[in-house]
Amino acid sequence: MKLAELTTLRVGGDAATVLAPETSEQLVATVREVWASGEDWLLLGGGSNVLIGDDDFDGTVVRVVTRGIEAVQVSSSPTIHLRVEAGEPWDFLVETAVANGWAGIEGLSGIPGSCGAAPIQNIGAYGQELSDCLVAIDFLDFLSGEVERITAADLNLGYRTSILKQGRQGLVLAIELELTADDSGLSTPIRYAQLASALGVELGARVPLTQARDTVLAVRASKGMVLDPADPDSVSAGSFFTNPIVTQSFARQLPAAAPRWSLAPEAADVVVPLDAPADSGASPLAGGADDGVPAVPRPTTTAEPTLVKLSAAWLIENAGITRGFSLPGSRAAVSSKHTLALTNRGGATATEISALARYIQTRVLSEFGVRLYPEPVMVNVQF
Repeated sequence: MKLAELTTLRVGGDAATVLAPETSEQLVATVREVWASGEDWLLLGGGSNVLIGDDDFDGTVVRVVTRGIEAVQVSSSPTIHLRVEAGEPWDFLVETAVANGWAGIEGLSGIPGSCGAAPIQNIGAYGQELSDCLVAIDFLDFLSGEVERITAADLNLGYRTSILKQGRQGLVLAIELELTADDSGLSTPIRYAQLASALGVELGARVPLTQARDTVLAVRASKGMVLDPADPDSVSAGSFFTNPIVTQSFARQLPAAAPRWSLAPEAADVVVPLDAPADSGASPLAGGADDGVPAVPRPTTTAEPTLVKLSAAWLIENAGITRGFSLPGSRAAVSSKHTLALTNRGGATATEISALARYIQTRVLSEFGVRLYPEPVMVNVQF
């Protein structure tokens, strides 16, 4: 079977064996057997965040297609817990949540791929991330062969990363989420400026869930980021590069127009009771032992540099890469709608796509001194 038929980029060689167990029990048994065989193996969900090489794959591909959404209402709480099988399409889960009035993932509408892949890179968009609502995952560990429950706190979730992306091998069998179910039918507060603008509301506002989902889908579609057979720009792996994270001191060297967002945690407000005793060790800025003013502890300094996130799209565009750009003779091209997406314009190979990605990397590094890193998983691809 051609792996190109199983990926949204439509590239990849033939696979010797493709298995697709339908139940969780069958999936565990199949994967354990494949691992024990010692042959090459590949676990594949929706195929939306992967670039597979052109050479044939001699091992076994196990497709994760298990389905199921189980909801459990938490007593005396406006929340609901969902246990979702790994093969459930992510956007179907979002559609189901919105239809039932459950808030927390509506901003993640339209993201392709399966639910099992979602925690690997901590998917996020339009002010929401999976880490906002993920409780735990069921995980089949490659080394032990045992199924274990890993809490979200132990997954080391960060911007498009987790311990699963950092090297822990295994298979996500199911995810557990906690969503808001307060009967209001409203979204969580809007935290992304572009989405707020599209909705015509202020940041922090809440809107009907269906309106939030429809608007997110429309915005994503305008960028070619919703799978659509009629849109050649959607034949991609979504955003091909992650937004770079650099130190604030480095960011100051970039042009002033370069967008950047601080990743420093907001300082917590210090509340001081009016009848609190003065602190004899207080800083002069916070009052002293003899003036009767309660002391506010001086913030602890740290040697850790302040980090900021840059816009990969801005860096690409300002390095001279335009929408629709392609290398001479190549069938791979930058999306005509969004410079972060690399597309297959028809018959492109993984070699052509990776060559385009490397060219973009080189241009941005040369122009700004910033190295872009790919977001998709690379399988049998030199990058």
